[in-house]
Amino acid sequence: MTEPSSFTFKISPEQAGKLRAILEQKGFAFREVPYTLYGAQKEKLTVNAYTSGKLLVQGRGAKEFVEFTIEPEIVGEAKLGYDEIHNPEMFQPHLGIDESGKGDFFGPLVIAGVFVNGDLPRKLLDLGVKDSKQITSDQKALDLADAIKDLVSLDRFNVIVISPEKYNALYLKFGNLNRLLAWGHATVIENLLTRWPDCPRALSDKFAHESLIQRALKEHGKKIVLQQRTKAESDIAVAAASILARAAFLTRLKSLGEKIGVALPKGASVQVKIAAKEIVKKAGPEGLQSVCKFHFKTYREVIEGDLLD
Repeated sequence: MTEPSSFTFKISPEQAGKLRAILEQKGFAFREVPYTLYGAQKEKLTVNAYTSGKLLVQGRGAKEFVEFTIEPEIVGEAKLGYDEIHNPEMFQPHLGIDESGKGDFFGPLVIAGVFVNGDLPRKLLDLGVKDSKQITSDQKALDLADAIKDLVSLDRFNVIVISPEKYNALYLKFGNLNRLLAWGHATVIENLLTRWPDCPRALSDKFAHESLIQRALKEHGKKIVLQQRTKAESDIAVAAASILARAAFLTRLKSLGEKIGVALPKGASVQVKIAAKEIVKKAGPEGLQSVCKFHFKTYREVIEGDLLD
């Protein structure tokens, strides 16, 4: 199993200066790196102290350098390898739920859940699992999702993909996004509870009041404690769910684009509007509805603009 080889910290200018002296003493070679106070390298280990206060340690030997130099001598706090002490709830049995695609005009809404217990949280951490928003490469997200599926048994995760056409129908039924999300989260929770009925707790990022999800739950879900909090992706189960959701979204977005013959951009940018106009020209408003979430203002702007042209 691959250990994480990249670590970030927030440090003060004084701490950066202290670290530079230590690096000099240890024989690191210094080099110019954009936006840094300094960059340093020794063999395969690099240390970059950015002007923003971010410290990046990466490469071979990064874990040991963090554990024996950065934590005790610079930040003064030992966290690496002590997750169980600092965040014990993360290592107790629970479900983590997250979604992908809710802010994207094109593509589905994907909601995923992962159940963890035993030594699975530690294995996911060692795999390098983290919030999918911190993963800048789509390919890395896809690869990490495959690694998670190889590690986690099939009965421990559930991914539901709500196609644009189904999403649009549900949006009309529920009347707003939060109710739709609550239904999706409840569905994933119910699916996992049929396999793990003794799971005591479900955790997700905060998007609405817990009562919305509670009302959407059926018999199994009435017994579970629902928790929502900001930045829930710091929890390993939620982080794993976020990666599975993102990977499924990316895969389906690409498939939809290939089917309609237009590459579908992520988000809701100018490029998205350009692609939407191209789809309307090729396949009409119905074609656009088949690949987009039509409650976005982009849809009205494109359709109204097409009528005026």
